[in-house]
Amino acid sequence: MRLIDASVDNLEWAVKEAADILSKGGIVACPTETYYGLCARYDDEAALERLFVLKGSRRQSKPSPLIVGSMDALPLLVSESGHLFEKLAWKFWPGPLTLVVRARPHLSGRIAKEGKVALRMPGASFALVLAKAFGMPLTATSANPSGLRPARSAAQVAEYFKDGVDLIVDAGESPGGPPSTIVDATGDAPVLLRQGAIRFGDIEKYFSGPA
Repeated sequence: MRLIDASVDNLEWAVKEAADILSKGGIVACPTETYYGLCARYDDEAALERLFVLKGSRRQSKPSPLIVGSMDALPLLVSESGHLFEKLAWKFWPGPLTLVVRARPHLSGRIAKEGKVALRMPGASFALVLAKAFGMPLTATSANPSGLRPARSAAQVAEYFKDGVDLIVDAGESPGGPPSTIVDATGDAPVLLRQGAIRFGDIEKYFSGPA
């Protein structure tokens, strides 16, 4: 396990190092706009399996959500988006809103379940910069073993996972706070799956407003 600094002076180098690890099938821990997350390539089954082992057996039935750096990555994941998804994504992304959409049939069961996949574009954070630079979807599961609190610092990630993570990107303590709000966007109207940082009432109000 390596730990690297991602301060302003080292940001470009840290992104390149993280992208190199991901391209080789590794797992990278880095901060999102809330907590530290564990990133792996969406299309690397071996890396996804390692990720689920790290998280613990109780995560085995829960597919990992994904992050994207731009809308250009959506065709790799989404079979059909629809008006609901597009309207909410353009309004609330980047930000703490996870949208569940129809998944392409080839996606691993580690990231898709019952034909659906959970996606978000994170708010300002190292994770967003990395996802943009890497150009491919990444996992964004919280950096903690199942049942423990999500890590807010590189030191806590290292304590949780010892040698299980290939690279920890230290960008300081993450803000914490509520997790992302999760909304099923596969139907004609938004369905709340988890209340989080964005109030569901605000989502409903926006969606029902003028097109």
